[in-house]
Amino acid sequence: MKINNPGNAPKVTFNLEAFVLHSEDKIELVYLSLKPGEILEKHKNPFDVIFFVVEGTGVLTIEEESQMLSPSDTIKVTSEKLRGWKNKGPETLKILVIKLL
Repeated sequence: MKINNPGNAPKVTFNLEAFVLHSEDKIELVYLSLKPGEILEKHKNPFDVIFFVVEGTGVLTIEEESQMLSPSDTIKVTSEKLRGWKNKGPETLKILVIKLL
């Protein structure tokens, strides 16, 4: 049995703290952590994603609409939509990103 966590999972290849917790044919789980003031610029992906806020608060922008999300908030973003995150809070924002491949 192998248990994955940010301490032993492979790092994602961009300049934020993100780790692939699980990956298989149709799903990938990524643990994303944004320090206060950090931004994940708006981008598109060729797959849908579900964001689940684990800790902290952050602003998710989808296209031109922004919304503050808090712990336990969950939202699905479809592949054709631009999305980005900003941590405007005083604590680290931790998000579970569920990629629907």
